[in-house]
Amino acid sequence: MTFDIHEATERILAGGALTDDEVMALPEVPSALLRDAAAKVTAALMPRRFDSCSIINARSGKCSENCKWCAQSAHYSTGCQEYPMVPHDECMEAARLNHEAGVQRFSLVASGRSVRGKALEKITGMLREIRDKVGITTCASLGLLDAEEMRQLYDSGVRRYHCNLETAPSHFATLCTTHTVEDKLRTIGHAHALGMEVCSGGIIGMGESMRQRAEFAVTLRRARPVSIPLNILSPIPGTPLEKTALISDDEILDTVAIMRLAHPHTVLRFAGGRARLSRDMQLECMRIGITGAIVGDLLTTIASSVAQDRDMVARAGYTW
Repeated sequence: MTFDIHEATERILAGGALTDDEVMALPEVPSALLRDAAAKVTAALMPRRFDSCSIINARSGKCSENCKWCAQSAHYSTGCQEYPMVPHDECMEAARLNHEAGVQRFSLVASGRSVRGKALEKITGMLREIRDKVGITTCASLGLLDAEEMRQLYDSGVRRYHCNLETAPSHFATLCTTHTVEDKLRTIGHAHALGMEVCSGGIIGMGESMRQRAEFAVTLRRARPVSIPLNILSPIPGTPLEKTALISDDEILDTVAIMRLAHPHTVLRFAGGRARLSRDMQLECMRIGITGAIVGDLLTTIASSVAQDRDMVARAGYTW
């Protein structure tokens, strides 16, 4: 399918949206036109306040799932740090420091297929205390929760749940066989049923085609996310993807543009892997569509410092 990118852009700016078929056609649009269209949509429709969040690894390693990209999977030998639960005081201090730095949200992220029972009680207890004593808005990423477990999380004050779809459904089964995209969408449905917001994105550079990245953008519409974190694969020694070649800057920029045009009102968020990008490349990503970031330390990679991010955000014309 071919279509007029200029007409499509004007339609989005007027309050319309691309069809799924049109999103699937975006990889055929010349890069310069694609990126400029996305930049126009970003400038016109997205708030100028940069959306920041930070995460802490509440439980690390020994994950039962066999996701080929992940250092925390028990199926691979990566030397990943392992612990059953982050110390209470360490979690509270991290939340306090992020709040003082002006970070808008703080999320507890746990390894494993799901978090339930005593572990869920401990995490929801910390989330409740962060809400009451620190005051920063809380989020959580605890795997494949059922409806009752999601209710427990909601009762702790969490109003946004994170569950990445990771990649296009046509590619996902080549990377993970212990759960499915539909399993993830079921969990996301439990969050929506409670009126929670959803943060859902994934990883690019895992061997998928540009067409599959467009398919990924279309599939994310089913999750109805308010935030889409875009990770760039950092091949981790010991995982099956350790020898995967890094994708080019051009592919990253075109993917950001496709995501922006498919989701014109959604925060597109820098996540893992952006440390490999130059400052100019990050600024170009922000021109095209990135309007948020996970800041500070990430799960198994290191992000920029909050101070560096605040400087870059100002250079890009956003407020913190």
